[in-house]
Amino acid sequence: MHSEDSLRDRLVDVGVELVLTEGVSSLGLREIARRAGVSHGAPRRYFPTHQALLSAIARRGFADLAARFAEAADGAAPPRERLLALAGAYVRYAQERPGMFALMFRHDLLRGEARAAGGPPLREASLPLFGLLVELITRCDARRKVPAEVTAVALWANVHGIAELWGWGGIGLALGEEDPAPGGDRLDRLIATVVDAHLGEADA
Repeated sequence: MHSEDSLRDRLVDVGVELVLTEGVSSLGLREIARRAGVSHGAPRRYFPTHQALLSAIARRGFADLAARFAEAADGAAPPRERLLALAGAYVRYAQERPGMFALMFRHDLLRGEARAAGGPPLREASLPLFGLLVELITRCDARRKVPAEVTAVALWANVHGIAELWGWGGIGLALGEEDPAPGGDRLDRLIATVVDAHLGEADA
């Protein structure tokens, strides 16, 4: 690996570490450069804009989430079971890595131009995950009157809402619990309810 590639990766590595430990607000160019042991102007040689570096950091998050999806869902399982497993993995990722989760869904990064991001737009990292939802929903019932893409957006929005509300304490407030433990049976029941709402209840 060339030294320039190594430094580029090092800047992204430092950014990932910062967002995981200190949150999105810690991701200043100067701080990343300082922690990487380079001059404050060095990141500009590899990332033309601050947004481009943030996009590269967020892309690592999508790769991590994709790996968790692959681990959580047995490819041989029925599509509905895989949807439940993926939704659970999504919310648990948000619970465990809230800073990265917030960065990954920054609209300005998802819509960034390829040139500014140093590669394909960040949204291209998220689309395969969405495509997996569409595929599984189609396999659940190919005769649905509502297009699978529309159902996938609605399901994703609901699951994302659970992740956000849980992180802000809204789920606990609504359920009369000050600080519900992350994950667990309550999360599984919430996700099952959301899937049932969009796909219909599972056959007994």
